Amino acid sequence: MQTPGEFVTGQVRSVREKVDQLAGTVAETVAAEAQQVSTVRSQVGEYIREQRSAARVSLRELARTAGVSNPYLSQVERGLRKPSAEILAAIAKGLEISAETLYEQAGILDRRAGNPDTVAAIRSDDQLSERHKAVLLELYETYVREHAAASPTSTSTSTSTAPARIPAARPQTSEETA
Repeated sequence: MQTPGEFVTGQVRSVREKVDQLAGTVAETVAAEAQQVSTVRSQVGEYIREQRSAARVSLRELARTAGVSNPYLSQVERGLRKPSAEILAAIAKGLEISAETLYEQAGILDRRAGNPDTVAAIRSDDQLSERHKAVLLELYETYVREHAAASPTSTSTSTSTAPARIPAARPQTSEETA
């Protein structure tokens, strides 16, 4: 038979083991999340650097346009700092790209559905305004979602390669145009 002291000692030992086990799990989780945040910082920084280089804008010029210091922008590009949404929007404006693009790179917004190359092509088209790009991206994403929802099995069983027919536009009457 156990004495009350032995029982308490056993319970304390059991609790300590559980705490140590949970502390190890929490430490691993925190380390994994920190690594993920660091990776996102690096990705957004690399993306900003690539866009800045493509636009042939100097670090100093972009920092001035975005309203941040040169060292801060340099740290963002190297993945040492995580910029706020406001700073990302200012950087996007300085680079003349969509703020949404930077938000996605930084993990603030979920990535759009569909082929990333198609999304990138729409965003990079200089002939489109930001409003037109947003509308096209929304239409494209809606199509991709609807297509995926409507035909999860029909993609493998479909044999037709003919494009879907688009109904002809109804001519407007003189009353509608007035």
